[in-house]
Amino acid sequence: MSDELMNEQPSDDAAVYVISVAAEISGLHPQTLRQYDRLGLVSPNRTEGRNRRYSLRDIALLRAVQKLVGEGINHAGIKRIIELESAMANMAIEVAQLRIEVDALIDANPPKGLMRRSRSEVIVYKEEN
Repeated sequence: MSDELMNEQPSDDAAVYVISVAAEISGLHPQTLRQYDRLGLVSPNRTEGRNRRYSLRDIALLRAVQKLVGEGINHAGIKRIIELESAMANMAIEVAQLRIEVDALIDANPPKGLMRRSRSEVIVYKEEN
């Protein structure tokens, strides 16, 4: 096997970690991972045998859920926060794509009465310390 293939890291979305490894990496008990799955907070991929397989993204989400639990937020609140953050990230991506399209249209057909807007940053996710 070539060195390139051996050093290749799985993507953040690759569901490669069994529950025991995901529990160890996240610092949580495997039963907590099962509970979060049942509650729909973190839903890992499944193998054909129905075994859970977690990705790095799932593990990061497990840590985020645990942080929110530690802040006293109940599971229903956490689920809603996750849904809203996901929706907000998707909308930020969509807005960025639309800005690119609008800028291309303005460049191709410059309007006579309109000024090009100034660029502003789009923050998709800001992690608090």
